[in-house]
Amino acid sequence: MRYIVVLKGTQPAGPPPEGLMAAIMDLGAEATASGAMLDNGGLAPSAAGARVTVAGGELSVMDGPFAEAKEYISYAIYEVRSKEEAIEWTSRFMKLNADLWPGWEGECEVLKIMGPEDFAPPQ
Repeated sequence: MRYIVVLKGTQPAGPPPEGLMAAIMDLGAEATASGAMLDNGGLAPSAAGARVTVAGGELSVMDGPFAEAKEYISYAIYEVRSKEEAIEWTSRFMKLNADLWPGWEGECEVLKIMGPEDFAPPQ
């Protein structure tokens, strides 16, 4: 099963503390070496993006930035045996941030990526 994990957060003033990025890289290397992490990357601030919406049959495009207090920060794609395993990798990542960056707050959404196994076989 594949899952995408999307991180939203707020960044305290100043740069990330020393050691945080190295710890995140070490965890990413562990997840990749285990075969669990397929891809990951940082996301630009919403000011660089756009929102495309359909409402009432009308399509609209709004350039960022968006009013939400938390920005999308990064994503990771995992190939794991269960949702619980995806949550475990995500929890380890979030704990690193909480332990090494006082005042940092964020949330991750763990979403299943649909695959052929999620659909009935053709008739």
